[in-house]
Amino acid sequence: MMGFSEEIRRARQRCLLTQTDFAKKVNVTFSTVNRWESGKAKPGLAAMKSIKEFCLKNDVDYSSIEEAWLDFSSGR
Repeated sequence: MMGFSEEIRRARQRCLLTQTDFAKKVNVTFSTVNRWESGKAKPGLAAMKSIKEFCLKNDVDYSSIEEAWLDFSSGR
């Protein structure tokens, strides 16, 4: 299984978005997306809701992102 940083990067790239464009879509800053993708931070609940909405709108599988997020939050 991929980690959260890989999952979120894959979802963004699948939609052909830059980190800046993806950040605008999920209402966070570029630096926040950059930290997620480098594994330095994980989204809070509000950001995860935005990511879920983004995935639903863009036909991106959310379940693998959610699973990686849950694993990240448990410190694995």
